[in-house]
Amino acid sequence: MAAAGAVPDLITAAQTSEEAFLRQIFVRDQMAEWSKQPLIMARADGVYYWDVAGKRYLDALSGIYVASVGHNNRRVIDAIRAQLDVLTFSPPMHGTNPLAVQLANMLAELAPGDLSTVKFETGGAEVTEAAIKLARQYHKLTGSPGKYKIISRYQSWHGSTLGALSASGLKSRKTVNEPLAPGFLHVFPPTCYRCPFGKEYPDCDITCATLIESVVEMEDPATVAAIMVEPIGHTGGIIDPPEEYLPILRDICDRHNILLIFDEIITGIGRTGQMFAAETFGVTPDILCIAKGMSGGYAPISAMICRRPIADAFWGPIATNPGFVEGHTFEGNPISCAAGIAVLSEILERDLLSNARERGAQLRRRFEELASKHRVIGDIRGKGLFLGIEFVRDVDTKERFPDATALGVKVGRRALEHGMLCRFDPHWIAFGPPLIVTAEQIDAMVAVLDRSLGEILAEEGIEAGR
Repeated sequence: MAAAGAVPDLITAAQTSEEAFLRQIFVRDQMAEWSKQPLIMARADGVYYWDVAGKRYLDALSGIYVASVGHNNRRVIDAIRAQLDVLTFSPPMHGTNPLAVQLANMLAELAPGDLSTVKFETGGAEVTEAAIKLARQYHKLTGSPGKYKIISRYQSWHGSTLGALSASGLKSRKTVNEPLAPGFLHVFPPTCYRCPFGKEYPDCDITCATLIESVVEMEDPATVAAIMVEPIGHTGGIIDPPEEYLPILRDICDRHNILLIFDEIITGIGRTGQMFAAETFGVTPDILCIAKGMSGGYAPISAMICRRPIADAFWGPIATNPGFVEGHTFEGNPISCAAGIAVLSEILERDLLSNARERGAQLRRRFEELASKHRVIGDIRGKGLFLGIEFVRDVDTKERFPDATALGVKVGRRALEHGMLCRFDPHWIAFGPPLIVTAEQIDAMVAVLDRSLGEILAEEGIEAGR
């Protein structure tokens, strides 16, 4: 312990990988296991990371779908530096600042339909939780105070705060924190490759969507406030819905006075090849949540954008209308907003949406080539630069490997050894590189995956396609 008034000596960068010092910090992984081979990044540039030992990694994941305009982007860094000399914090209990208003209006111009009023937060969980609060408060203000239930999906992930976690449907993260908040219901996701109802698309009547109306009816529409979904689910293995799915949800919500919330924490800000997945699928929600790629990883910021009629409900005499009751210390922070404006400008002026579509099409073709070569890839899912592959023992029957095989984890960890960061789970792997990625870099990423998969299959004695 340091003496009173003394500043503790900082350990060196090299020491940060030693177990004695790692015991002073929590990371997302299981600590005892992770500390055996800790990954500690020291710097980054473009689509590359370097760890504290100097090893370089291809970033096929944008950090975690965050580094939309690449690492060390000078435009964003210069915008932040300029803002540091002007205003670094404004009092959120008393008002806001010019950059927050400018960024809000920029988002209102870019968002589809009449999505036009913005609430800033600092992360994905804060903003999905704000959307839940907005839905419940809106119904109270508009004469439907009994509407409080939120319908979301199993295998979904909406964030780590209590409300967002309650809406999530991922048992591995829910169970350890239960009991959770009341008022949250879950339905099966649109996993067409493994339909939970034993049907085959397109001769399935889109049961995964139409059944949600039955849930609404059985719960009583007068008690349901919102349906919250990720346009493309992430944690279930890149759950890409059939084209009819989201329009059906939009129709159900319209007929029952339910708000439709899109969690676009990952799919927003160009990830699917359009600025928002709402545009990719042609469906406008009542509330749209964005984060991650909005800041490019340069400062914490997220945003909830709601439709004009919803926002209008919060204008009125203070005696009867308290406004939207929600707030956090760093909401609309001027440094974060400066980063957001620079990131959006970079995406639009460099036409990175087109690059996401073109490189995404290239990545899908390369995945298809891998599927022909290795015969353990059963399905390829996603849009733009948000694509995943599912591993199976038999591509004809879709039989999975036993959970203990954890093929996706082994392949993903081997890819790390070979210098590439991607998202991996026992049965699937996903790529989400920065929107600036080049054709050559896509090929390099797939080459690492090809090598890693081939090595693991040989070591495990797995005969593909059997």
